[in-house]
Amino acid sequence: MMNNLNELYDAILVGKLEDAVKVTKIAVEEGMTPHEIINQYMIKAMEEIGSRFEAGKVFVPNLLMSARAMRGALDVLKPLMQGQVDSYIGKIVIGTVKGDLHDIGKNLVASMFEGCGFEVINLGVDVSSDKFISAALENKADIICMSALLTTTMNYMKEVVAAVEASELKGKVKIMVGGAPVNDAFAKAIGADAYTSNANAAVVMAKKLIAAN
Repeated sequence: MMNNLNELYDAILVGKLEDAVKVTKIAVEEGMTPHEIINQYMIKAMEEIGSRFEAGKVFVPNLLMSARAMRGALDVLKPLMQGQVDSYIGKIVIGTVKGDLHDIGKNLVASMFEGCGFEVINLGVDVSSDKFISAALENKADIICMSALLTTTMNYMKEVVAAVEASELKGKVKIMVGGAPVNDAFAKAIGADAYTSNANAAVVMAKKLIAAN
């Protein structure tokens, strides 16, 4: 079985959706748990593609293909994870802020979160503070994750933080920000709990924030 699962790792790494799905189905039939498959193979493959990306060895299309293959494999596992209260590390509401229509980076982060055991509510692009808040309340989210790719839209993050502070979510939900123009100093200035520069770092930080809660 191990060989098959190494094929899963490879399929995710090179972004082969059909192969990833096929191997995952075989693994499930042979009695492997979703946890084992996700933790030992899928996450490792996504971490590897993430570090190759950071090293400049692969590019955004490669990342997206890997994320797509991983999501396909995850879809096979999701029905098996229903009802396992402990099967998710936490819940994350994620979106690109109002006025901004970029979603490649945000979707990549969302995929990494999913592949690493979080439940993700992806609100898409051009998301208002009201939308972030109602989704976080409705889903009892642990973290609100905001992305922006433009210097003009990143300032809207401040409005979302202020709206959360003024809502019943105050103190109950952590706020993470990311995107090309955003940095640590900006995150601190607007009162966000954390800034991360890439998808791998976002997963590590989200785990820390939830553990601290």
